[in-house]
Amino acid sequence: MASRKSTKKYYFSVEGQTEQWYFNWLSNEINNNEKSTHKVSFDIKVEKDPLKRAKKLMITQKTIIFHISDYESNEEFHENQFKKTMDSMKKASNLGKQITYRFGYSNFTFDLWILLHKIDCSGTLSHRDHYLSFINRAFGEKYSSMNDYKHENNFKKCLAQLTIEDVLDAVKRSKDIMNQNLKKGYILQEYRGFTYYRENPSLSVWEVVEKILIDCNLLA
Repeated sequence: MASRKSTKKYYFSVEGQTEQWYFNWLSNEINNNEKSTHKVSFDIKVEKDPLKRAKKLMITQKTIIFHISDYESNEEFHENQFKKTMDSMKKASNLGKQITYRFGYSNFTFDLWILLHKIDCSGTLSHRDHYLSFINRAFGEKYSSMNDYKHENNFKKCLAQLTIEDVLDAVKRSKDIMNQNLKKGYILQEYRGFTYYRENPSLSVWEVVEKILIDCNLLA
């Protein structure tokens, strides 16, 4: 009889339903993968304010929460909103609850991370809505708008085309993007102990996913 796999638990706060649907899909893929040495349990809440998430969490031990967020543009409103999120993560870490926040951002949006499962997307875009044509090409669809693509049935239809191997490809492509940003001399911004690039494309969502895959021995 095969030995029973132990379960590793991970906590998330995410800013939208597509992120929640993606990580629910990922947990199912890991749990159904014979090569995974562990099961995973994802505690995911759609909550834009990390501080609110931390305050509601009843824990008694050291806990890492992953916050998944978008850097939607360099416009003052969006940049201030992004920094407000980091302010909130810092405050959450100072609550005395032994909570540490880890940041998984996407510049411009989480759609970049989804695209990298299927295709390279290393060119600079001028607006987040421009991902639509790439999404249609990558998934063989004809969505008329980003809202159309993000409709639950349509988004989950895209997820159904993905595999763990695609996730590994997305991690590799993300690393390539970040290495190129370094080579181009882009300045890595630092705020409240968190780092990010103002330039598109850039992202750190892959770091969150990579850690989970390594924990489950799905990535060396």
